[in-house]
Amino acid sequence: MTESTRYTLKEVAKQDGRNGNNTWIVIYDKVYDVTTYKNKHPGGEELLDEYAGQDATRGFDEFGHSSDARRVLKKFLIGELIEEEKISNRRKKDVTFQETTATNSRRRLLSVLCGKCIT
Repeated sequence: MTESTRYTLKEVAKQDGRNGNNTWIVIYDKVYDVTTYKNKHPGGEELLDEYAGQDATRGFDEFGHSSDARRVLKKFLIGELIEEEKISNRRKKDVTFQETTATNSRRRLLSVLCGKCIT
């Protein structure tokens, strides 16, 4: 197995598809250049543009991509995040998940207490 090219999130962020830049996304700490795939994406270019230069893992998972989609994605793999970025990126995602879970729990509790709140 050959060592892959390593990128920082800052380097990925520069590849946001704007001003002639390529469109890179991160999924599970792997970096993909989806520039040439944008116009072929079944969900439309807009979905890839929404995550351009960012971590798209949550969006990728929420949509529930097929094994065929995962195979197609492999064609666009150009590298992975550097180790330090993998760790900090996971922590950031964990905090966001915990905040979302806590907010949803509070909403459910309020809805039970007052009976009028919408969850």
